[in-house]
Order: sequence, then C-alpha cells, then structure tokens
Amino acid sequence: MSVVDVAPQVDPATWLPGAQFTDAYRLEVDGQNLDAREAAMRMMARAPRWVDALLVLRNVIVAPFGLKTSGAAKRMPRDIIGIFPVVSETPERLVVGFNDKHLDFRVVLDVATLGQRQSVTATTLVLTHNWLGRTYLRIIMPFHRRVVRAMLRQVAQRQAPTAHASATSA
Repeated sequence: MSVVDVAPQVDPATWLPGAQFTDAYRLEVDGQNLDAREAAMRMMARAPRWVDALLVLRNVIVAPFGLKTSGAAKRMPRDIIGIFPVVSETPERLVVGFNDKHLDFRVVLDVATLGQRQSVTATTLVLTHNWLGRTYLRIIMPFHRRVVRAMLRQVAQRQAPTAHASATSA
C-alpha cells in the first residue's frame, strides 16, 4: 500500500480559518471496514520508533521557547488519540489538533468507501502566528512529509494498536 500526495479537499475555513499551509496524503486499503476513529487510532495512537526519537528531540529544542511539548496534550481533560486532542468526529471524518502561541494546527482524517476498498486521507492545516511559527514550520516541513506518510501507512495494518499511546507522536 503506497501513500500518495493529493490535493487537499478540506475547506480550511471550516477547521482552521486563515490557515497558510495545507497538504494531504491518501492511502487505499482493501477490505478493512474502517471508520474515522479506527483509522485515527491506527495512525496516531503509536508512532514508529524513529518518529518518537525525532519528537523527543523536538520537545527538547522547543521547551525553552515555551511551546507545548507532546506531554501537554496528555494533561488535557478531553478525548485524545495518541497526543492529539479530538476536535470533531463523525464516522467518516475525525479532526484533531491544538492551538499554541506560535501556530495552530489541525489534522483532518477522512475515510471513504470505494467498493471493496477504502481511502484514508490525512489533511494537515497550519496557521502560524509569528516569526517563531513560520520558522518552526519551515524547519519541520521535510520531517512532516515523512512522518505523515509513515504514520498513514500504519492504517493498513489489520489490527489496531494496543491501548498504549505513544507519549511523543506529534
């Protein structure tokens, strides 16, 4: 199963008005019968080890700037998948994300059935607030593309991850 770069088909004004960055990636799977929550759990509840290592490094680097680290989401008293707070959910679409002083982001995960196949599309929206947000976005962009693709590939796994959620998957 390969992950492909696709044109975003999400209205940014609905989920993150003023978003300056959007991208989207799609994966097609056979015979999975997924809803958006199951796809999100497979994608976000656990990250590959190399992604965890990158995020530990990210947390060390951004902490002196007062930016949220991956542990911050775990302290939020609401529905969380991995470290991502759920913003909205239907069987076909799940939206996660949060706001920080440097930028706000959302990940919109859409699941569509196409005969015996399903497509799962992950769209990222980012709204930067200042020079720190713009700089951060430029620095992480090469990693973002690889991380999203790797995490989206996890959706093709037949079994959902265990209840154990990675502390560093954002």
